Amino acid sequence: MHERAHLRRMRRPFVSLAVVAASACGREAPAPPPPSSDARVTALADAYLAGYFERNPDQATVYGVPGQRHDRLPDNRLEAIQAWHAREDGWLTEARAIDPTTIESESLRATNAIVREALEGATRSRVCRSELWPVSQMTGWQTQFGYLVTIQPVKSAEARSQALVRWASLPRYLDVEIENLREGVRAGYTSPRHIVQIVIDQIDGLVKASAAAAPVADSPFRSPAERDDDPAFKEEFKRLITDQLVPAFRKYRDFLANEYLRASRESIALSELPDGMSCYDALVQQYSSLPVPASEVYALGERQMNSLMAEMRTLAEKSFKTSDVPALLKALRTDRRYTFRSRADLIAYTKAAVDRARAAAPGWFGRLPKADVLIEPYPAYREKNGANEYNPPAEDGSRPGLFYISAYQAEKQSRAIAESTAFHETIPGHHLQSAIALERRDAHPLGRYVYNNGYAEGWGLYAERLADEMQLFSGDLDRLGMLASQALRAARLVVDPGLHLRGWTRQQAIDYMLLHTAEAPDYIAAEVDRYTIWPAQATSYMLGGLEIRRAREEAEKRLGPAFSIKAFHDKVLEDGGVPLTFMSGKIRAWQAESVHR
Repeated sequence: MHERAHLRRMRRPFVSLAVVAASACGREAPAPPPPSSDARVTALADAYLAGYFERNPDQATVYGVPGQRHDRLPDNRLEAIQAWHAREDGWLTEARAIDPTTIESESLRATNAIVREALEGATRSRVCRSELWPVSQMTGWQTQFGYLVTIQPVKSAEARSQALVRWASLPRYLDVEIENLREGVRAGYTSPRHIVQIVIDQIDGLVKASAAAAPVADSPFRSPAERDDDPAFKEEFKRLITDQLVPAFRKYRDFLANEYLRASRESIALSELPDGMSCYDALVQQYSSLPVPASEVYALGERQMNSLMAEMRTLAEKSFKTSDVPALLKALRTDRRYTFRSRADLIAYTKAAVDRARAAAPGWFGRLPKADVLIEPYPAYREKNGANEYNPPAEDGSRPGLFYISAYQAEKQSRAIAESTAFHETIPGHHLQSAIALERRDAHPLGRYVYNNGYAEGWGLYAERLADEMQLFSGDLDRLGMLASQALRAARLVVDPGLHLRGWTRQQAIDYMLLHTAEAPDYIAAEVDRYTIWPAQATSYMLGGLEIRRAREEAEKRLGPAFSIKAFHDKVLEDGGVPLTFMSGKIRAWQAESVHR
């Protein structure tokens, strides 16, 4: 301490002497040069990323970020959210002051685009006031934290201590959620009643699974104790569940059932909320990262659906001897020739498809991830409403990627769509895209963590078509399923704005999707409920997929025989979750460079 104080005292007279010497020569000391645009981008990205993990400590655990603590949940108090908005505003002002054309590093140009889009999208969507109506079967605390607790680090004294601190804070988190929901009711923001009932059912299952007498595997919140070998920790964590967590779950559940349910809105439409139309428009742009007006989404979906129905009709006539596509799609869902025999059958079929994709990937990609991906069915309390989900590997290599598949009532699920779903979620889809970003060390880490729906889900949809080019599908049944899966994403462009802007009913949306896709009725119902509580997110798949496909077709046309599919894929994936407008510009620049080589 004394040595540091001495050094501080020594610096001050040194600076003063420099100023005196400059004055004696008749000139002032030259001002230091302003930081370069590259330095400003780096500083901004560093500050934003540090702030992001401070604000979202759960995401540091999800991504396995080295050097992060795992002892907190996000601060969900409204004043904390407002403070975060103020920080975002300051960073956005900095971002807008940087001229992208003056950034020299190609990698930092991508970083600049990522941070600016993240900030602009977040500020646009504030009009939605989503913190006031967070009851959701898709993104609610019971699903987000139900996964987080299963990857909570344990097996060391410090990790055990952090686990106990984090999960002991969950009851207070839920108390704040109740306060926020009450404020939402006062301000006119509520979740749809049907969704609230689904969440009540989920929490009922969670409470039952977490009870001391329940089988170990049924509750995700028992995971830390089951994964650690320390007897004292096991006992303390189990006591935490029994004495604190389960009562908090019940308190939240009872609030929903006894107070919030009757205050919730009967309408599905987002347009029924204050500023709902503006909210939907903001969400379409935020999720897609494209300047697509919400008013154009419905018509685009209809055009895509007509094109896909024509493709399915051609394949149906060739391999199934019928031109009645809706009847064939119905048969794929109901005819026992086309459905799985059991949960084990569905899981094995999916794993076999991923194995083929893993073996074929080197022929189509120059850069491949080191991390593997596992396939597992949803935990019991989530499987009824699960709609397939991919979770990325840990950055530190401690955990592979995980693909949760919906094995609920597998005997009613069509075999036709299983492979397409697997390719979308794993290889060449989400696992390839996200693991490559996580493992890249020569780019700013921001690209590993900021999730861009239009880019990521667009890539997943593009990957389904790519899998066909890679000859990964088992046969025409699975290829028809791929087209039906593409039709599912086109249907979202119709159904999502139909629900939120055009007054569609839940049943109207279900009927439309049954007519145009091969998904099982239970799955389609879960999908429609997803669109209900997660407005516009589902539109990003087709919007993003079309943009990536358009960029590829433009490159193939311009480069001709010089086009390299490996180089194209590596270029698209190299920077992580960039805005699609940036990606398109980058591919055009790559074309120009390739032409002049």
